[in-house]
Order: sequence, then structure tokens, then C-alpha cells
Amino acid sequence: MKIAVPSRNSQVDSHFGHCEYFTVFTADGNKQIIAEEKVASPVSCGCKSNIATILAGQGVKVMLAGNMGDGAVNVLQTNGIKVIRGCSGDIKKVAEDFLNGEISDSGSSCEHDHEHSCHS
Repeated sequence: MKIAVPSRNSQVDSHFGHCEYFTVFTADGNKQIIAEEKVASPVSCGCKSNIATILAGQGVKVMLAGNMGDGAVNVLQTNGIKVIRGCSGDIKKVAEDFLNGEISDSGSSCEHDHEHSCHS
């Protein structure tokens, strides 16, 4: 299983569309992380970029995120990526906690306006 986390300085970036990079963890059948790689973040807003297609093409099935708008959630889900919002802290610990069944989706979407109209 591959899990992506919007990242900044090895922490979950609180805003999916403006993260520094995505960390993609690969877990084996025993729910152990066996690989980690960085994927460059798109220059444009996450919900209007092709990052969902790129991550899905790499086999990502889960996105562990802090906040994101409904547009980004829809794009990720359309590409077969399950979205878990409300994550924070160290990216590897968050991924391990998810694999151990300790994290669930907060159900909260980013609702504030952005100067670049990312979520409209």
C-alpha cells in the first residue's frame, strides 16, 4: 500500500495545496513502512494541478492530510485515493498511526477564502 502525506520539514503540512512536497510511504502486508520517497509539489494549487493523477499513477491509495478543500478531496477520490483529513505532526508517525488503525477522517474541509481562488 502507498500512502501520501503533504509535507513541510518532515511535518504534515496543514494545507494540502501549498505543501513543500509530498512524502509517499510504501507499506508491506504487515503494515510496516518499507520505503519512503519525496514527490515534488505542483506549482499551482493542489486541486487544480495534476498531482492526484501523478500520485495515483505511482500507486498511492491514501492521502493523509491536515486540511484541504472539497475540490481537492473530489479530485483525489476521483483518482482512487482515499482522503483522511485532520492529520498533524511527524509524517512518519502519522503514517504509522494510520497503518495501526489509530487515525480516521475528521470530515472537516478547508473553508476559508484564498487569494488565488483555489477552491472556487
